[in-house]
Amino acid sequence: MTQVTTGTATATNNGTRLSTVRPCLTFSDRAEEAINFYVSLFSDSRVVNVMRSDGTGPLPAGTLLHATFELGGQEYTAFDGGPSFSFSEGFSMVVTCETQVEIDEIWAQLTADGGKDGPCGWLKDRFGVSWQVVPAALGRMMGDSTSGNPGRMMQALLKMHKLDIAALEQAYRGGS
Repeated sequence: MTQVTTGTATATNNGTRLSTVRPCLTFSDRAEEAINFYVSLFSDSRVVNVMRSDGTGPLPAGTLLHATFELGGQEYTAFDGGPSFSFSEGFSMVVTCETQVEIDEIWAQLTADGGKDGPCGWLKDRFGVSWQVVPAALGRMMGDSTSGNPGRMMQALLKMHKLDIAALEQAYRGGS
């Protein structure tokens, strides 16, 4: 039987305690370059450890076997899995920004050097990872129909690529 308890994050599976759960990003190649790039973008981020091949196995010496890193305090793992691995929009990283300046900066950095913008605040970075860059105010506007019109705000959002906080707020409040 699986049991999950919120608050203290105790999780058991058939009586065995799970120590950690974290996303693993499997790149076709360039995992180490991606990790270093991501860590450079976000505060409270760092490379925790890197494990490299010693050359005695099928991979050349120095090849990244596994890495652990943190983005904004959240731990991830990553490695290169070869050409059969690619990313899809079924998995995305979400960046919640307080200001339009933050949205603009993160968007520019993630779409630089071959990244591609997409609809509704989504983009793909140069490594093929999907990201959602959203304002913190989005959740408030979506969930509060007493202060504005969430439906009108969503209609505005659906026409955007990079999200514009002022335009979303204007649509939410009833402006054109």
